[in-house]
Amino acid sequence: MRSRSRTCASPGTRLDVALFGALAIVWGGASLGAGPVAQAAPAGKPVGTIAATVPAPTQPRPVTAAGLTPLGEPQDRPFPGLITLTVDASDLDHHAFHVSESIPVEAPAHGSGEIVLLLPKWLPGNHAPTGPLTSLAGLSFRADGKGLPWTRDPLETYAFHVSLPAGVSSIEADFDILTPIDSKDGRVVITPGIVNLQWSSVVLYPQGYFSHGVRVAPRLVLPSGWKYATALETDSPGPDIATFHPTDLETLVDSPVMAGANAAQVDLDPGGPAPVRLDIFADKPDSMVLRTDQLAAHRNLVREAYRLFGNHRFDHYDFLMALSDQISPIGLEHARSSEDGVPLRYFSDWEKMAPERDLLPHEFTHSWNGKFRRPADLYTATFDTPMRDSLLWVYEGQTQYWGQVLAARSGLVTRQQALDLLAQDAAAYQARIGRRWRPLQDTTNEPVIAYKAAKIWPSWQRGTDYYVEGALIWLDVDTLIREQTKGQRSLDDFARSFFGTGAGEGAVRTYVFDDVVQALNAVLPYDWAGFLRARLERFGGEASAPLDGLARGGYRLVYTDLPNDSFRLEEARRRGCDLTYSLGLSVDQHGLVREVTWEGPAYHAGLAPGAILVALNGVAFDGDALKDAVRAARAEGSAPLELIVRTGDNFKIVRIDYHGGLRYPRLERDPTVPARLDDILAPHTRRGEGG
Repeated sequence: MRSRSRTCASPGTRLDVALFGALAIVWGGASLGAGPVAQAAPAGKPVGTIAATVPAPTQPRPVTAAGLTPLGEPQDRPFPGLITLTVDASDLDHHAFHVSESIPVEAPAHGSGEIVLLLPKWLPGNHAPTGPLTSLAGLSFRADGKGLPWTRDPLETYAFHVSLPAGVSSIEADFDILTPIDSKDGRVVITPGIVNLQWSSVVLYPQGYFSHGVRVAPRLVLPSGWKYATALETDSPGPDIATFHPTDLETLVDSPVMAGANAAQVDLDPGGPAPVRLDIFADKPDSMVLRTDQLAAHRNLVREAYRLFGNHRFDHYDFLMALSDQISPIGLEHARSSEDGVPLRYFSDWEKMAPERDLLPHEFTHSWNGKFRRPADLYTATFDTPMRDSLLWVYEGQTQYWGQVLAARSGLVTRQQALDLLAQDAAAYQARIGRRWRPLQDTTNEPVIAYKAAKIWPSWQRGTDYYVEGALIWLDVDTLIREQTKGQRSLDDFARSFFGTGAGEGAVRTYVFDDVVQALNAVLPYDWAGFLRARLERFGGEASAPLDGLARGGYRLVYTDLPNDSFRLEEARRRGCDLTYSLGLSVDQHGLVREVTWEGPAYHAGLAPGAILVALNGVAFDGDALKDAVRAARAEGSAPLELIVRTGDNFKIVRIDYHGGLRYPRLERDPTVPARLDDILAPHTRRGEGG
């Protein structure tokens, strides 16, 4: 998954959500305070004697779940039989997937028995328990045409205990997945023109087996005339029905489908070692037209990735791209594909989309870093096994770094755009004072703590900082290797040896912290364990953003009164006024305060997110007027800015005593240091050169 937010108000943050499991214990027995009441002590008798005659209350006993088979440990053994799965994705009006499954079962020898079926809970790429349990409706089971009773497990609510009568060899399951209709209710995956199907949301699987031991034969029903793309192998396309080759559950969940009424496919590596395709699905057909330079940049991406990693990890690869303002944005990695949701005008407004153009490089990198090489605590045998996210600063942080680097090397962004975007990242994390109390290592728990939960004060709370701050650490590593080896070695050498071993090898290879350290030492002997731990675990007043890589790369972070082009375009696209590095706030075009920097000037004046700026210095609020006022307040003796602010039904006057002028981040070349950052961003292949 890629960190999508790039604005200066909350750069690099991917607002994430967590589901918490709680064990509720219900106590029986006497209520507190019930029972015999002590009487007054008779004359001449000690109180203790009377108290001893009062019976002690009965010790309450906890209630335990009864009548359900405990969920046992899964076994690495094949599930007997083949599950057939049919998903009807043609109900566009109601945004619903209608699902039917036929599941083989082992018939009870005598009397009745049960099977436990699970909906996937812990989803790869999300690093969190984000299975769509609340979208499930209409669940029913049958055997031989008769309905079967079922019970949800009270502790593991993704598990369903289904009763089996004697002699049954298979059961039928039917249910609906009711997907969000409005983005405020969750991710929109069905629109009148595009469907994004993730099999993890539409399959029940038997408990007790490793995911790779469960075989599924999937079938998909689509609206009439639609086309689709997926990493799955198709057995028979059929009219509006696609039947896919049976596969294991792990591969199925890793192979989503994108489908739509308007579709195009682009070959990104003609004559290459494996087919690599850009599968485009769009709200409007005219938005799918690529210019020659755009096509060249996407083809260069494949070539530059092969050059970086030294090989390919797949027999074919599909970028499943949704060009849409209706389907919710997404960036999600898979071994042989990726889900890439970008704005409808991604190609037609190319010059304005620089912050979006590291998405495909990021997800492509995950084929090597994340899908082939994976942290050991993120590779679970089943989708009901909790994940541990301790190495996300490698899984996501280094992928974030390579996504930005490959975007520049391939020409998806210019060198200057890459520098401008890096300046915004560096400034944001320089200002992230939450580092005082929360080390970067702790942010790797964020997907489980708060997957997609909005942060009111991200500068103080922190979030998924392992993405962008992690990327800054890897820039630090890269420039240090280049400096110490006088340009003879780099992080490219680490990527090739660590992620690029074994061309075409599909099996997952896991790693732990010590493996990362060992691979770095093979490139450059150094105290890498101490180096990394210091940046991951330090916090407190002395903890600073990891910006040494910029300085060693030949650049320094400075602030000027004019925004760089990338900042300006992003501010215009968000239709607001971003004064994060001056007043410490960002507002939309109507004066709604989107974000306030903790302990910044606006914070100290009493502003908070959600407030509405009604007037400035006695005149109705306007974003450009606010910038003019900040600029004018630099004059000696100028008065504080005076704002009329509305919060709910309350109004108040807020005065911001700030006189530092407008401040926007940019990178300035330091001529005393070699331009190592320029070397990192420069193309590493020549036109026509192979991998």
